[in-house]
Amino acid sequence: MEFEVGDWVFLRISPIKGVMHFGKKGKLSSRYIGSYKILRQIGQVAYELELPSEFEFVHLVFHESMLRRCIGDPSWVIPIKYVQVMEDLSYEEVPVTLIDRQVRKLRIKDVASVKVLWRNKNTEEITWEAEEEMKSKYICLF
Repeated sequence: MEFEVGDWVFLRISPIKGVMHFGKKGKLSSRYIGSYKILRQIGQVAYELELPSEFEFVHLVFHESMLRRCIGDPSWVIPIKYVQVMEDLSYEEVPVTLIDRQVRKLRIKDVASVKVLWRNKNTEEITWEAEEEMKSKYICLF
């Protein structure tokens, strides 16, 4: 996919929950923020974006795989003020509450899991997580 100078694009970021999801990605894991204007093309696959001042720690040049074309009027896009984006273009989702608990019996031991409600901005997601890991990272939920 090629972009031109002056095009508006979304920038891909990655969620970090801090817990293992048993090797599966969440159904809402890939997310984009923006839209941002392309200032110039660098090489064949890199583009420099016009980023706001809150992204001063982020390098301004991105590979085309990190970008998604913004179709329509960029003024209609709601700016992302609720997500604290880190240097590696990831953000941490916050667990809201525990919904359920279950214990699975394996051959040698019992494994406890908890159903966690995650919230970030306006989206909510529910996943099963290992109880021990959740207790070590989010003791306030228990």
